[in-house]
Amino acid sequence: MRPESIDQGENVPVRLLHISDLHFGAPFVPEVAEALLVAAKQLSFDAIVVSGDLTQRARRNQFIAAQEYLERFPEVPRLVIPGNHDVPLYNVARRLTAPHRLFQTHVSPDLNAVIKIPGATLVGLDSTAPRSAISNGRIHAWQLDFAAEAFADTPADWVRIVAAHHHFAPAPDYLHDSTMPKSKRAIMRFVDLEVDLILGGHLHRSYIGNSLDFYPGSHRERGIVIAQCGTSTSRRGRGREQQKNTFNFATVCKKRIEITHYMYFAEHGFIETSSHQFYRHASAQQPLLPRLDKNRARG
Repeated sequence: MRPESIDQGENVPVRLLHISDLHFGAPFVPEVAEALLVAAKQLSFDAIVVSGDLTQRARRNQFIAAQEYLERFPEVPRLVIPGNHDVPLYNVARRLTAPHRLFQTHVSPDLNAVIKIPGATLVGLDSTAPRSAISNGRIHAWQLDFAAEAFADTPADWVRIVAAHHHFAPAPDYLHDSTMPKSKRAIMRFVDLEVDLILGGHLHRSYIGNSLDFYPGSHRERGIVIAQCGTSTSRRGRGREQQKNTFNFATVCKKRIEITHYMYFAEHGFIETSSHQFYRHASAQQPLLPRLDKNRARG
């Protein structure tokens, strides 16, 4: 079940398992979650990205169950970021005063995080905005600076990846989702930082494409590959993935990015349903930006 490298012989590829929108709580489907574990153990990857909405209602027992579930995956570095469902909805006092307390207690103390594995730097950005926008997210200017600092000492040939729960570009379908405010600003900054790949969730359906599908860009010779993941373990799929569950598997080599899309079928488990290949542009040989004061990168 392991996807073959698309650049055999060029370099050792970076492989990532990308899951999202687990929604532990009423929408969670245990049999699908078990099938996802089976699929994960048949694949070989260097890191796991979980792009938010681990819970349905940000309750302690849901966070504990989600964390226990994630610990059953193969032991590789894990980047986990919160989604809008990981902050309280009905408990307004906690949403305003300590919206991420349970996430930070039971999942990860870092809301904006960086992990580095051989060949790749991954930056996770907290796109939730519990005090201003419950559903739609926000990425602030200081978070873009945080990403710039993380990539500042990344070797030129390493892969640069950003993950956030909310989407920077709408899915190209009939549901017509709105994007985050100032998404274009973020995309333009990521292009300047030579980000190769953006991973996200929230839409409950998958989209795999390029930022140039939506934004003209200041560098027309390259955009950023965008891979949105549907809901991996809940019954909250939307659009063409209504009542469906999916995950993505990314393979990044020197000159290619491949996103393999998996979907769950009751009789077969998760199987590969499509594969998307993109040319990867060479990174600049000089650092893009000087390192920034760490005090600006708030957690």
